[in-house]
Amino acid sequence: MLTEKPARPATADTNGVEPGAEAGEVGAEATAATPDATGVLPQERRLDCWFQGRFVPLTEAKVGVMTHGFLYGTACFEGIRAYWNAEQGQLYGLKLLEHYQRLARSARVLFMELPGTPEEMVTLTVELLRRNDLREDTYVRPSVYKSTEAIGVRLHRLEHEFVVFCVPFGDYIDTSGGISAQTVSWRRNSDVAIPARAKIVGAYANSAFAKTEAQLNGHDEAIVLTQDGHASEGSAENLFMVRDGVLITPPVTDDILEGITRTALMELARRELGVETVERQIDRSELYIADEVFLCGTGAQISPVTRVDHRPVGSGEVGPIGGGLRELYFDAVRGRLPAYAHWLTPVYETARDDSRART
Repeated sequence: MLTEKPARPATADTNGVEPGAEAGEVGAEATAATPDATGVLPQERRLDCWFQGRFVPLTEAKVGVMTHGFLYGTACFEGIRAYWNAEQGQLYGLKLLEHYQRLARSARVLFMELPGTPEEMVTLTVELLRRNDLREDTYVRPSVYKSTEAIGVRLHRLEHEFVVFCVPFGDYIDTSGGISAQTVSWRRNSDVAIPARAKIVGAYANSAFAKTEAQLNGHDEAIVLTQDGHASEGSAENLFMVRDGVLITPPVTDDILEGITRTALMELARRELGVETVERQIDRSELYIADEVFLCGTGAQISPVTRVDHRPVGSGEVGPIGGGLRELYFDAVRGRLPAYAHWLTPVYETARDDSRART
């Protein structure tokens, strides 16, 4: 079982460094001025995280600038959502166990491991959410990173640590009216270069190149192609299209992340809409003649694409399959569909938890 480590001795304030922070350290806190912006550390409330084996204020979670994971991107992570249902007074963690099982696989790729079982990580995450008394949609970010402070590119003979924090979080990209996407010039990193099925921090430079190209060209999102020119993913989302009533998505062998939301939507489509999903390669030009296109992921949720490379997708409006899945998904993740209760972990189990608000 996970046990909390004793607190490290406080560091004296020297050379103008903020008390409690060592010289040469990088803070985990955000610096944006807007306190209620999605994904930004709130400035007027305290949030705790689990860092180096104990709960600490998120503003005090710091790593040295020589930390290997910072220098080389030798880290892996998960993005997890928790959804607030005001009518039920409940916060639901979405597919927590599946996320920690995937994080364990990603860590294995990088010669690391979780500090406990995936089930223990779920318990820890629920406690973190309770400690922070979060009663709004929330993003949970667990990471495993190479913690040795050393120069040298490698994965072996390095120590590693685990951290998990949570912040209020709304939409990452638009989920309502439809977005515009561009097939960008950057190619998806290959499994024989940086495996996409592992959520490796350094690999997301590829996503950043793709997203910036698309947005600087006036689009909302990127669609990235494989080395041989087939549609793979969005910048950080799985991809679906509809042709003649058939739901189609690229196979796991086309350098995609094996998406948890992707699997959830395939289940919803089959059970609720009677639509089976075909996993096959998708040509770029097929996106131009598709009836519907949409992106999905923990951050993106489900986002209909109504234009690709300046061409309208289908009618140019949100389609019936993508739109239907979107409504079903949001009902499921907020605990409104009992058939999908197995996706959810309730954070506040008893009325007693309602009195645990932080001061």
